[in-house]
Amino acid sequence: MIYLNCAATSVARPPCVGEAVCAALAGAGSAARGAAGEDLAAARLVFDARCELARLFGFDHPERIVFTHNATLALNQAILGTVRRGDHVVATAYEHNSVLRPLSYLARERDVAVDIIPVEPTGALDMAAAERLITPGTRLVAISHASNLTGAVLPVARIARLAHDAGALVLVDAAQTAGALPVDWGELGADLLAFTGHKALMGPTGTGGLIVGPCVEVAPLVHGGTGVQSALDDQPDAYPEHLEAGTLNTAGIAGLAAAARFVASASPASIHGRLQGLRARLVEGLAAARAVRVLGARDGMEHLATVALTVGDLDAALVSDRLACDFGIVTRSGLHCAPRAHEALGTRERGAVRLSLGYYTTEDEVDRAVSAVAAIAREGV
Repeated sequence: MIYLNCAATSVARPPCVGEAVCAALAGAGSAARGAAGEDLAAARLVFDARCELARLFGFDHPERIVFTHNATLALNQAILGTVRRGDHVVATAYEHNSVLRPLSYLARERDVAVDIIPVEPTGALDMAAAERLITPGTRLVAISHASNLTGAVLPVARIARLAHDAGALVLVDAAQTAGALPVDWGELGADLLAFTGHKALMGPTGTGGLIVGPCVEVAPLVHGGTGVQSALDDQPDAYPEHLEAGTLNTAGIAGLAAAARFVASASPASIHGRLQGLRARLVEGLAAARAVRVLGARDGMEHLATVALTVGDLDAALVSDRLACDFGIVTRSGLHCAPRAHEALGTRERGAVRLSLGYYTTEDEVDRAVSAVAAIAREGV
């Protein structure tokens, strides 16, 4: 099978990831639950992982990298831990349901006002609307670093400047970009940044985290044991324990650290450059196919190696099924947990087929995908 669903998860991973997981399972104990032997080894492993990620993201405070099970939990922690009753939040129409659903909950349960920055038919954010919606009363602005639907890289730094001028916090969802292109804390202007380990970072599932800026305080979402300051009635104020209750996924974190080291050695910029070449090859090939529309592919807009398409009036699920059954190509169809983006691009009714490339994708696999989509476009489902 040709796996072109890397925006969902990585299947091919560097061997060092599995080796690190197995080594931790065999020799690491419980971090912060003992001071010798295997427990000390676990504590060192977790600390080293924070430092590895801090270097990758250009972040100077590794103790404020909080481990979670995934980006969804990190985003919920960031949103529910900063937004208060009656606050105002701005997000973009590109956001994943991991942002939209917590905001819907807050709107319903805490009288939080939520405004959405629209996406233009070209795929660009409506910056005029952003300037109008972000006001001195805004508490939080949430923005994806890149769309999980079209791969469009969003103007995070520009939005962050607008938000900071208004006194708002900025939450960046880097689930799609961590490992796929350079993610630099200082350049983005984030106050909070959520990431996952299992997508472009090529780490294990069940890993991710939240980076909390040095001037930001977040109320804990989960309360419980931390292994330190056990006499306290509440969570310790110090990071990372403030937001890390319960036993950590030490083996997963070991794999995540190995993945981060691999990506850093390969260079995110080099990875992005190679994948841009593959994406251009894919888009150019699809442009020659009859009735194939690539969503949000405006010239001059930076993209990840993710392409969403429709084939005439065919239902996206049927196209995706045929790609799998007849051509051995794994893609993803539907709304991709991004319903507002589909609505903006006119594909909410039938959905779209997403082809997302990864570190191990080859030119031959891209060419075979182009041929398969073209055949389906000619023949119909």
